[in-house]
Amino acid sequence: MSLLHLSFYSAFTLSSLGLAFHRTHLISALLCLESMMLSMYIGLSTWPIETQAASFTMMPLLMLTFSACEAGTGLAMLVASSRTHGSDHLHNLNLLQC
Repeated sequence: MSLLHLSFYSAFTLSSLGLAFHRTHLISALLCLESMMLSMYIGLSTWPIETQAASFTMMPLLMLTFSACEAGTGLAMLVASSRTHGSDHLHNLNLLQC
């Protein structure tokens, strides 16, 4: 396993562990999701270079587009929840109370 693969896997694993264990604030969950997307973008960007496959060169750009949409939606949810509930704590958000 090369150093690039090790750093990609460790970044994805650490961000998924951060998402699983640090669920107190919505902004920390959004940051963990963004770091997962960034590590997936780096992995998808280096994959066509390693395999010399030209058919997968558009995939990182497509994923970066979805990542930007996810970040915008997450920030909109953060603003909406902080305006309605007063904070971004995840324990305050309950779908049954809406």
